Amino acid sequence: MRSTASILHLDLDAFFAAVEQRDKPSLRGKPVIVGGIGPRGVVSTASYEARRSGVRSAMSMAEARSRCPHAAFLWGRFGAYREASRLVMECLGKLSPLVEPLSLDEAFVDLAAGPSSTPLNAGGDVESIAADLRAEITRTTGLTASVGVASSKLMAKIASEINKPDGVCIVQPGTELDVLGPMQVTAIPGIGPATAERLRRASVETVHDARQLSEDELVRVLGQASGRSLFRMARADDDRPVVADRETKSISIEDTFEVDVVDRERLGRTVERMSRSVAAKLTTNGLSGRTVTLKVRHHDFETHTRSSTLAGPTDSPRVISETAHRLLAAVDLRGGLRLVGVGVSGLTDWVQDDLFDDDRPDPDPDPDPEQAPDPTEQPVTYRAGMDVHHAEHGDGWVWGAGLGRVTVRFETRHTPPGPVHTFAAQDPDLCPRRTYTVEP
Repeated sequence: MRSTASILHLDLDAFFAAVEQRDKPSLRGKPVIVGGIGPRGVVSTASYEARRSGVRSAMSMAEARSRCPHAAFLWGRFGAYREASRLVMECLGKLSPLVEPLSLDEAFVDLAAGPSSTPLNAGGDVESIAADLRAEITRTTGLTASVGVASSKLMAKIASEINKPDGVCIVQPGTELDVLGPMQVTAIPGIGPATAERLRRASVETVHDARQLSEDELVRVLGQASGRSLFRMARADDDRPVVADRETKSISIEDTFEVDVVDRERLGRTVERMSRSVAAKLTTNGLSGRTVTLKVRHHDFETHTRSSTLAGPTDSPRVISETAHRLLAAVDLRGGLRLVGVGVSGLTDWVQDDLFDDDRPDPDPDPDPEQAPDPTEQPVTYRAGMDVHHAEHGDGWVWGAGLGRVTVRFETRHTPPGPVHTFAAQDPDLCPRRTYTVEP
């Protein structure tokens, strides 16, 4: 445990939805829900306007529609999210060389490793750092962030939730137990609904309640790892360092079908596409891997993974695809599959494949869900939220699509709310637009 509040945790507010509201002026101040729009889709992120109607992440999209029917329901634009995240991480990097990203919208920063020679203490130093950081992020990306600063990663993460959205909370050293005690035990990372229910049956609802149980009692309730972890975390006992280079353990991609798929040929095409996307990610990151894994979820939600370990590491799309196809051949398709995924693990930064293999992917084919195929090969699939360009009307985004028609609202981040027009889906003047560079 540190004697200073020098670990900062930053969490971008309703990140995916906030990017959509930023880039689509007509949606600002209105409920926005991002996720899979199909009948089996789930909510990835909901704006705060949608959250007031009870919409939450991981909720089924069907329930979200029933709770907030007038929201804008959009597919994700992961290229835009990655670009915004890159700019935020650059801001954090100015504070310290020790930045530990947890996801696109969340990271820890070790302020004690930063360039400032002024000791971090209970004065205004940390408050000024947090205020300047949030102002820089808003100026650079147009987004807001919540910040927590404390003497440990646990307390910094919890602190960032206290004054959400667009707020700051600094937990001074020595006050951790007082801050934690009254909180619901679910405030501790890793305590989900199932674990919380087991604790409730043991008369534990708050962090203070958890402190009344011995370590052995918590182990009996939760098992060795979870019980011992909760015993420490309930006492704010956390000495984990901020680690700048988190090792990538695997690279994978998966997709949930709107209707169960029994067609082996169609599944084969999906596995082929996923294999090439995974290979592209490996190549872009200078990695290769030895173990290829196929993940399948059957119609009854039973999920299985099958793996094959190669003689040496590879980043070849041909090798990954052939291995994944062999694994798929052994899967029973009776009843159909609702999800399939391909991944590579056992990563290293060298390759033992044929050095003259010409089946390598292009450096950065973007596997984003909104990416449209080459219109010369097959029709473009337009999805709600996708960026588009029209030869006459300019830049806009897909308001809705179906039955051979596409409705577009013509506006961008830097324009006022724009007009709406509908076109034939194959209108030659309409095409997808891929521009994710963010300008202040």
